[in-house]
Amino acid sequence: QIKMRFVLFCLCMWWWWCAWKTLTKLSSELLQSSLTEVLEHSLEIKKRKFLETIELQIGLKNFDPARDRRINGSVQLPHVPRTNFKVCLLGSVAHCEEAEKLGLDYKNETDLKKFNRNKKMVKKLAKSYDAFIASSSLIKKIPRLLGPGLNRAGKFPTVIAATETVADKLHEVQATVKFSLKFKVGMPMAMAIPIGNVSMTEAQITENMHSAVNFMVTLLKKHWNNVKRLHMKSTMGPSHRIYGF
Repeated sequence: QIKMRFVLFCLCMWWWWCAWKTLTKLSSELLQSSLTEVLEHSLEIKKRKFLETIELQIGLKNFDPARDRRINGSVQLPHVPRTNFKVCLLGSVAHCEEAEKLGLDYKNETDLKKFNRNKKMVKKLAKSYDAFIASSSLIKKIPRLLGPGLNRAGKFPTVIAATETVADKLHEVQATVKFSLKFKVGMPMAMAIPIGNVSMTEAQITENMHSAVNFMVTLLKKHWNNVKRLHMKSTMGPSHRIYGF
């Protein structure tokens, strides 16, 4: 029993240590004031004719491009950050009917056969949308119907599970952001992701920010010791530092 308690104690300490290493170090006051300034600039001082995206800019440090290859990971944020994120369904008859009710663009198997693996047509399709979702009954047929075009464009469809609806998968894809950085000698160690837009509430943007930052830190070898600085800005607005010097 004593050994078992000691093992449980060690496991608890290890869990708390891991949690502490990845715990957010963002100043709530600085984040709040910066966000208020971002929204004030975009909505009052210089209001644009389009909906501006709010972006998290990440500067990294203590990486060796010769050893460290890349950072890659995706996380679903609590709230959809981009309203202009275009998604197309490649689906079964039932899923296409559901997509039509949602006002979502879709293509069925007959539509895909018309592409006849034409590279230019598939490339144009890939450029027309930010992401694709597909029915499980059709996902395996896509390489045969369209060729490798979508995969090469980094837009191979996300499959809709049997227990999911088109609406569920659409929300998941629209709310998911990707962290991707390939280290190269001489290239800046920085990346940026959308965490909201100026039509969202401060609470929603803050929640997305914390989710994105906390996940990003778990992707880094030395966690916060790899983070040089963090900035937040709207599409056309000035940058605001929220972490680092």
